[in-house]
Amino acid sequence: MLVVLRVKDIPSGSPAGIIFLSYQRPTAILPAVFQLSSKKSPPTIADLLPPIHPNGYIHVMKYLFTVMLYLFTVTPGIQAQSSKPLSAKGKLFIIGGGSRPPDLMQLMIETAALSKTDYIIVLPMSSAEPDSSFFYLKKDLARTCNNAIINMNFTSADVNNPLMLDSLKKARLIFITGGDQNRFMKVVLHTPVHKAIEAAYKGGSTIAGTSAGAAVMSRQMITGKEYSGDSLLTGTFKKIALNYVDLQEGLGLIDNAIIDQHFIARSRYNRLLSVLATHPSLACIGIDEGTAIVVAGKTARVAGLSQVIKLSYTGHPPVAAKPIVNMRNIRLDILTRGDHFTLP
Repeated sequence: MLVVLRVKDIPSGSPAGIIFLSYQRPTAILPAVFQLSSKKSPPTIADLLPPIHPNGYIHVMKYLFTVMLYLFTVTPGIQAQSSKPLSAKGKLFIIGGGSRPPDLMQLMIETAALSKTDYIIVLPMSSAEPDSSFFYLKKDLARTCNNAIINMNFTSADVNNPLMLDSLKKARLIFITGGDQNRFMKVVLHTPVHKAIEAAYKGGSTIAGTSAGAAVMSRQMITGKEYSGDSLLTGTFKKIALNYVDLQEGLGLIDNAIIDQHFIARSRYNRLLSVLATHPSLACIGIDEGTAIVVAGKTARVAGLSQVIKLSYTGHPPVAAKPIVNMRNIRLDILTRGDHFTLP
């Protein structure tokens, strides 16, 4: 397999310490980030590389040795680390699906606190059409920032790829697209990709997602399926019942809450109330379309166009009286832009 250097998506004048290495895959760029020692005027990509072939690719077999020699001899003290000190913990930007208004995208970029040399990685594995998913998200993001935006469509064949994993850990903003949350977790769960997302979040990066990308944030994830006897079916959720909604393991970035999305637009109250009945100690959060919660530690703030529904249980354990559930002392909060709440 030929290794090539792709500079097509590197912003003009980017520091030479950021070199994007890619296997010949048209739908993904696999960046490996090298941090130069601090200096007042860092060299640019153009300082290190010869004229670029019109197709945007240069064979690294010919030039990589020269570049690496420069990085590790002319510039001492190089470390393969991110470009800024990492905070104690990152943030989550969880969108309920639907439209992505420009001001919501701008807030996401501000939340991630991107520098000019930071890059964004998009994980489109939820989507049945990952390239299209990436294309439209990149179009939205390009209106609000000039940072490199990288499509990293992991498959079971490359979840152990060290270059991809290293780049994922160092991304300051990771965005998980919509689609099917089960498809995403089938690729990611308990793999090095999962660990890399956790490491990025713990290290100070912002993890964002919309629709299915919102559902995967919690440790217990709503799959969209329901139980009918011993059968597991595509959910219509026409009742409120114990052990009715199928939950599987998500990313676990939120421990004590469960996220639902498209909440008001698709009237998903039965589904979330059934989850609350089965797991009364958890906060159940329904985020509507065009709306987000921004999570920092245990504090969540509402942003966007519509509302967030927060369900919590303050009474005794629910009583199952076949075929329905009896519950009292449920707290329902309807939250809008600027409202804050505390996670359990």
